[in-house]
Amino acid sequence: MVGGLDKQIKEIKEVIELPVKHPELFDALGIAQPKGVLLYGPPGTGKTLLARAVAHHTECTFIRVSGSELVQKFIGEGSRMVRELFVMAREHAPSIIFMDEIDSIGSSRIESGSGGDSEVQRTMLELLNQLDGFEATKNIKVIMATNRIDILDPALLRPGRIDRKIEFPPPNEEARLDILKIHSRKMNLTRGINLRKIAELMPGASGAEVKVTKIKFAYVCDLVITDKVSNINYT
Repeated sequence: MVGGLDKQIKEIKEVIELPVKHPELFDALGIAQPKGVLLYGPPGTGKTLLARAVAHHTECTFIRVSGSELVQKFIGEGSRMVRELFVMAREHAPSIIFMDEIDSIGSSRIESGSGGDSEVQRTMLELLNQLDGFEATKNIKVIMATNRIDILDPALLRPGRIDRKIEFPPPNEEARLDILKIHSRKMNLTRGINLRKIAELMPGASGAEVKVTKIKFAYVCDLVITDKVSNINYT
């Protein structure tokens, strides 16, 4: 389960799940299916988690690659890897290509004499070419993720390539409470433990940091000599 991301789940269902499971709805309306979506926000806010969840729920092949893996020192290597990525997606459709850290290759282009920068730009141009070269009706969807939407090239973000941008902010108190409830279900908690109080004491924490809290419970509460987790005095 994914906690604290109700709005984001709803949006990604509209862009990814609905076209994969019910393409006839788009045909009936005479509109094109969305090709891709960009997930952006601070680290640890659930972008990768939600991408995996939607792939599992739609029974799609999940192909994950990090943008940094596409940054190669030899000319043409990055472009070749991008082409092979989309070939694999076609062969195993329906499929979802998840490109994490897309800012590694998708940052705004600048004039530079550096060979490394030129190779990164060639890789991004190949990515743009691949995004333009496949039909959304072929059951291939692209999900990109970044912590730095501010540096991405506008050409990558235009409609027809990326059709929706979904923000993943740090969870608010209610979202932190949902996350705590999910990750404490299998813990041997004493009655009356106040998860809401714990959520209140974690302002600004990411979803990943909230999840790690359950591990801290074990250390702080000396589970070696006790068999139940009780309320912790954080003051």
